[in-house]
Amino acid sequence: MTTPENLPLRERKLDIFFAVIFVIFAITSGISDAIPTLGIEMSPDSTNPLARANYWYAIDADPLFLHPPVWMRLVTGLSAFVYGPFYLVLSWCLVKGKNAIQLPAVIYATMISTITGVIVFGVEFFGEPEFRTLNPAKFLPLNLPYVIIPILLLVRMRKPLPFTRRF
Repeated sequence: MTTPENLPLRERKLDIFFAVIFVIFAITSGISDAIPTLGIEMSPDSTNPLARANYWYAIDADPLFLHPPVWMRLVTGLSAFVYGPFYLVLSWCLVKGKNAIQLPAVIYATMISTITGVIVFGVEFFGEPEFRTLNPAKFLPLNLPYVIIPILLLVRMRKPLPFTRRF
């Protein structure tokens, strides 16, 4: 029995969308999550423009990000140094139709929806008062895509040979 051929990329428009989004995720993970992971102080007076940008985001929307405990630095470290490079590989595989990315994509989507979706969002909304978001209207649009898009990817990768059919 032969394996069916992958659909051409032009017939997998959702994969183009995912590829673009995951390149953006790679960039934003590298820019924002490396700062707290490396212990770079975020302040309005920082000489580091990324630390200043992170400060202005975190000061009213994400105190957990502004003063991360060790466990949160591990989460941002995963994002910056594991998920970030994975996003680039994932984007390439989506464009090229590499079915071998299916299992890593499912593992990634499950991990990030659990770590970010349950643990981080749980602390942001129900955790210790000093870590709760002060501005959900700013926090959610900037963070919810990092949970919703991986869940959509999980749906996309649910069946064997995901690039042989339209989503």
